[in-house]
Amino acid sequence: MKVLGIDEIVYGADDFDACRGFFSDWGLAVKRDDAQGLDFETLNGCRVLVRKTGDASLPPAIEDGPTLREVVWGVDNEASLRELREAIAGEATFVSLEGGARIGCTDPNGLAVRFQVSRKHDVQVDCALMNTWNDKPRMNQRSPIYERAVPIEVGHVVFFVKDVKATEQFYVDKFGFCPSDRYPDRGAFLRCAQEGGHHDLFLLQLPQPRSGLNHVAFTVRDIHEVFGGGMHMSRTGWDTQLGPGRHPISSAYFWYFKNPAGGLIEYYADEDQLDAHWEPRAFEPGPTMFAEWAIEGGLDGNTRRQKNAGGPEGKFLTEKR
Repeated sequence: MKVLGIDEIVYGADDFDACRGFFSDWGLAVKRDDAQGLDFETLNGCRVLVRKTGDASLPPAIEDGPTLREVVWGVDNEASLRELREAIAGEATFVSLEGGARIGCTDPNGLAVRFQVSRKHDVQVDCALMNTWNDKPRMNQRSPIYERAVPIEVGHVVFFVKDVKATEQFYVDKFGFCPSDRYPDRGAFLRCAQEGGHHDLFLLQLPQPRSGLNHVAFTVRDIHEVFGGGMHMSRTGWDTQLGPGRHPISSAYFWYFKNPAGGLIEYYADEDQLDAHWEPRAFEPGPTMFAEWAIEGGLDGNTRRQKNAGGPEGKFLTEKR
């Protein structure tokens, strides 16, 4: 059995105008736009759906207000889907949808989790080469500068959970997820296969535990696209929560924005890649574990400086006045 990653997410939100503008600015392709729903896609076909909060086809919400209602994971083939069916068929919340092409259940946190043979497709994109002291693959060419981002896929989701140990064990036992790192008794970073990015799912238990969405993260090609996408979102008027910055645990560069469809949303790139030899680590949660460095309020897309810090004067920063 091999889970490949996230194939689709479904939000419940009522402000379609804000969601339409936000996800279009975010860099997603619009595939449907009507009174019943908005459908978007990433470069590799990962789908982002928005439906009205009262839509009867949606699973129950894990919190009030706009939020994520369903996560659909893709598997490699029909054999893996059958294996998953056997693993969860005994769950009281087991469902079989689309003639058996999609199956799922509800996790201990109340979230609807679904599986299907992946409908995403492979993509090839040009990525920046990084020159280091030892290796200098970028010769006679500049690194790219992006005016905006075009996300490749939904890379991971993060939820507040009432019981982090029980929820982690559920994903490990039922779906074969692998622990990457932990905040003991507080947080669990999980990847959906032995070999892959640092985490596809992060579960976080607050001091007063509750269920809810923290954020959805979109993979972009490199650090330069994190910057370019973030500054485009800033120019178009969307609010930064935190970033740009860098996570020390996963090594990823990030930029978080407030999302009208619920929770936060993240551009990220350059996360650690792990395999079966990786040994999970334990960390004490705190600001320095969340971010090695980060810019509060973000960068202004016009001045290219920290927001509200003012722009440069003169052609050269070294000019004396």
